[in-house]
Amino acid sequence: MARDGAEALRLAEGQPVIDLLLTDMILPGMSGRELATELRRLRPTLRTIIMSGYTGDTYPALEGLPDGVAYLEKPFALAELREKVRAELER
Repeated sequence: MARDGAEALRLAEGQPVIDLLLTDMILPGMSGRELATELRRLRPTLRTIIMSGYTGDTYPALEGLPDGVAYLEKPFALAELREKVRAELER
């Protein structure tokens, strides 16, 4: 688990395999969208879920997420998270 986007990028560099990126849209130093874009540039098939308490109406960065990036709206139940993660890993 990383404290911010820059740390997440550094941690990812040392990992031979990353099954799934689960990130919030709002991170210190960069957005979750920026983090996903950078990591997917290095690992094009990286499964990604971005979560946020905002909607596209209140936070325009949620509109037009890159292909293959799933969105999970907060608040969510643990069962919803589990279903979303399972769906992405099975995709």
